[in-house]
This record gives sequence, C-alpha cells and structure tokens, in this order.
Amino acid sequence: MDPVPQEAPRLRRGEERSPRDMFVSLAVLIVPIALLLILYRTLLSGDAPITVDPAPAIQEAQQAGAFPVLAPKGLGDDWHTSSATFKRQATGATLRLGYVDPDKDPIQLVESSVPTASLLPGELGDSAKALGNYRNAAGVWTVYDARPGEKALVLASPNRTILVVGKTDMSNLEALATALG
Repeated sequence: MDPVPQEAPRLRRGEERSPRDMFVSLAVLIVPIALLLILYRTLLSGDAPITVDPAPAIQEAQQAGAFPVLAPKGLGDDWHTSSATFKRQATGATLRLGYVDPDKDPIQLVESSVPTASLLPGELGDSAKALGNYRNAAGVWTVYDARPGEKALVLASPNRTILVVGKTDMSNLEALATALG
C-alpha cells in the first residue's frame, strides 16, 4: 500500500515572515562585512598601491649596457613604483617602470634600444598621432595621442627611445619626464 502524500503545512495569517525579519537577517550579514571593509581600508591601508623597488631592474639595465639608462630622481612621496622589469629581446633591450602618480593613475616609463619604428606601434597602438612637442632638460619630446584615453611623451635618439605613457594629466607625464633629468 502506497503512503498517502501529505500536503506541505501552510502558515496561517500572522505566522509568515515580516519585512522586519528580513531586514534583521540582512543586517546580521551586512554589518560584519561593512566592519571588515572599513578595517581593511583604514587600518591595513587596503587602497594604497603596492610599491616595489625599481633598483634591481635599473641596475640590470645599466649593467647590460644596451642603452644609457635614465632613472627618475626627485619624484615626491606621492609617486609609487608599481612594477619594474628589464628584458632582452632579439631586436634590443627594454626597461619598463610602472608608476602610480599622485592622482592614483597608472603611468609607464619605457626605455628601450628596440628601433623606434617598431617600438612605437607596439607601445602606443597603430593609430597613435603626434600632437606637438614638449621641451625639458632631457631634450625635445614628441607628444602623442596614444590608445583611447592615453597620452604619451616620446624622446627618440639613434640608440635609445624613452616613452612616458599613461591615462593621466599631461602635467603628471611631464613631471615624470622632467624627473629623468
């Protein structure tokens, strides 16, 4: 004999959950999460960019002797080095230093012995357009409108090309270029 299926019990009026009960249940979850987020951001500096030491990559580039290396000097404490790599390729060598500027925008400094004609399309995109010039102690830089939202400063010489590129104000790009001396 088959058991007779029973109906699921129904709650009577007044026994169901109220909106207040749902709010209390959510508050039990949201309050600890909010406290952990506040703790992470304030006490543990969760929003601060990770800073790396660029000295080993700069030293490796200098020892390689592929091009004269210019290291930024005099950047304020509000500039953070976020990455630093040196890489040799068949066409030349490249030093890349990534920075977070005072406005919390990313900027990349690229110094390379790769020929400028092949370096620029790879770094700035195929549709990069020269907009004008910027002059400082290091020389005359060409200002480029690079990938969408990016601007770039390019200083080209026969044996080295320097790029300062990022999605930031021109003043921050110029500050990094000026720090190269």
